[in-house]
Amino acid sequence: MPTSALTSRESAVVEAVPHRLYIGGEWRDAEGGGTIDVEDPSTGQPLCAVADASLGDAKAALDAACAAGEAWRTTAPRERGEVLRRAYELIVERTDDIALLMTLEMGKPISESKAEIAYANNFVRWYAEEAVRINGRFTVNESGAGRVLTMKQAIGPCLFITPWNFPLAMGTRKIAPAIAAGCTMVVKPAKQTPLCMLALAQILEEAGLPGGVLNVITAEKSGDTMAPLIADPRARKLSFTGSTAVGKTLIKQASEQVLKVSMELGGNAPFVVFGDADLDAAVDGAMIAKMRNMGEACTSANRFIVHESVAEAFADKLAQRMGALTVARGTEDGADVGPLINADAVQEIGAMVKDAVDGGARVLTGGGAVDGPGHFFAPTVLAEVAPGARVLTEEIFGPVAPVVAFSDDDEAIAMANDTEYGLVAYVYTRDLDRAFRVVERLETGMIGLNQGMVSNAGAPFGGVKQSGFGREGGAEGMEEYLETKYVALNVGG
Repeated sequence: MPTSALTSRESAVVEAVPHRLYIGGEWRDAEGGGTIDVEDPSTGQPLCAVADASLGDAKAALDAACAAGEAWRTTAPRERGEVLRRAYELIVERTDDIALLMTLEMGKPISESKAEIAYANNFVRWYAEEAVRINGRFTVNESGAGRVLTMKQAIGPCLFITPWNFPLAMGTRKIAPAIAAGCTMVVKPAKQTPLCMLALAQILEEAGLPGGVLNVITAEKSGDTMAPLIADPRARKLSFTGSTAVGKTLIKQASEQVLKVSMELGGNAPFVVFGDADLDAAVDGAMIAKMRNMGEACTSANRFIVHESVAEAFADKLAQRMGALTVARGTEDGADVGPLINADAVQEIGAMVKDAVDGGARVLTGGGAVDGPGHFFAPTVLAEVAPGARVLTEEIFGPVAPVVAFSDDDEAIAMANDTEYGLVAYVYTRDLDRAFRVVERLETGMIGLNQGMVSNAGAPFGGVKQSGFGREGGAEGMEEYLETKYVALNVGG
């Protein structure tokens, strides 16, 4: 039950969401009755408890997905799209409640929760429209003898594992294209933030999604429930968003059944500012790229690589902006920065900042944890960070911005590419020739050119190197849930 620290509205929003498993169109308790506490990171207190799925529950979820597969695959594309369209409208209607739910379980300010809901819902709308645009092709054989026919068909039962940092958007950008393509699925949301996924299942049920198409299991130990499903020969697709370390383990597991796999993994995004850049615009972009979601995003700007002629001015302007942010519980009016997800995150980021300072970095603002309750860390800007500092080589996942200087374009590009990750980079310059030279040489799957945001439901989201493979969003996102069948036709010759 919610704690007495919640307001009556907060309690009502939490209680309105089922806290059970969603399997085969039914809400049910976990086998054995186990539960997991969901914590409010701004207080450290529990919000509620949700079902802790057993292996038996997980297998039942996959059974349900498989049983529903043929009927859903052959459902008219327009009908699949209409389910998503109705879900889109319901999410719009319930934005305020879902935003409050998201803030309570994840911590981000209400304004950011609403922004995530709009972003998440764009995937629902986009793929509602794409369901009727799944096309094959018909051509004459190059020899003139016979014809070539190709068709796109749903790949089959899918397994989704989603992270805690964007508890709705990381679900919709997998679930919506899968529904549109005619796939069924089992979804395992992060144990820290299961409530938004349960709310989404509730909405899709109300929108008319047949039982068994979407199955949601919440579990304390992801490996215990999902590894056996990955090993099950009936599963045909695995999509994961999370750390590179976990992703590597899942890729190995998926290889046994040769599952189609898409992985959106870690990042270490460079934010490169050239000497000719509009400095104020660059700082505006830096605030978006760094402070969206308190820096708890794989797309978060991790390293600020700034030309030596403007490095000091940029760092000072950024520190002034970040130092002026209000750190508070996300439900409070005027809150700019909410808590980190848990105490371990605060401790880890604090250790990274200490490592940089011990190596000679100067703290321009922030520098440490904010007194509790809750898991808060002050927005921090570090200048003169030494090469090799952890804040430059590791993904920070928090509100810390290290600034380093470069002297020429080649050095900037080398510094930006000096990482095993390759998700996104940000570039600020007013020189069009330089812009094209740089973006062509950067080793990332996405680039924000003179803007601090790349997320877009109509564009392919994904990385290269150890940031993963596969794409989510756009036409490419639909392809992840389709397989191509070729028919050689002995006609027309």
